[in-house]
Amino acid sequence: MTEPLTQSPAAPATDDEPAPPSRRHRVRAALRHLPRRLRSLPPWSPLAAGVLAGGLLGAGYGLVTTPQYTATGYVVAVPADASDPASALGFAQAYGRVATQLAVLGDAQMWAHVPVATLERSVRTATSPDAPMVSVTATSADPEQAADMANAVTRALTRHAAASADDTHVELRQFARATEPTEPSSASTAVTGLVGASAGGLLGGLALLVRPRRGARGPGSAAAVPGPASAADGRGQL
Repeated sequence: MTEPLTQSPAAPATDDEPAPPSRRHRVRAALRHLPRRLRSLPPWSPLAAGVLAGGLLGAGYGLVTTPQYTATGYVVAVPADASDPASALGFAQAYGRVATQLAVLGDAQMWAHVPVATLERSVRTATSPDAPMVSVTATSADPEQAADMANAVTRALTRHAAASADDTHVELRQFARATEPTEPSSASTAVTGLVGASAGGLLGGLALLVRPRRGARGPGSAAAVPGPASAADGRGQL
């Protein structure tokens, strides 16, 4: 006659088993060993980290920044028949400064269909010391709007010059009309990434220069003091 098989009950868990470390203890342990791990990195690690971080930041800036388009129109100062041709150069310099004033931009906003504040922020002028010519440049995120703003300012400027042509004996004529740009004038993502990587590499190189050398004597380390000479050595020196 066989005895029935019985299963012995599982032994209760003892309280002597170590509890797993908590997350806070793991973080503290990692922070405690962090300086030793940083010291074990190769010497060129700050330079590599600076190049990588700068490249990523520069590329990210290029991705989130809206591309800008630039359009430029030109007007030329033409003297009247009875006036001195050299006076046209001086009036071109003056009209170049007047082009961004409120009196001109107030008329230009009717053709540009943008507020005066946008024209003040987006329109720039330039003149040449050798030629009586004024360039009007407008920048916008919309290429068509950039061309419209440049043409509107040149149109308003020529109208203001025509109103005083009897006194100045100089008139402005449109030399070249601003056209819609096909490519953005702002830096591309690749360019911003390269600029960021260069700046990061520069900072990493500076970090290498100020980084303390390994094995250097610390401020608290004591200098080695020679021991006292023995009596035999003293007699030998006499």
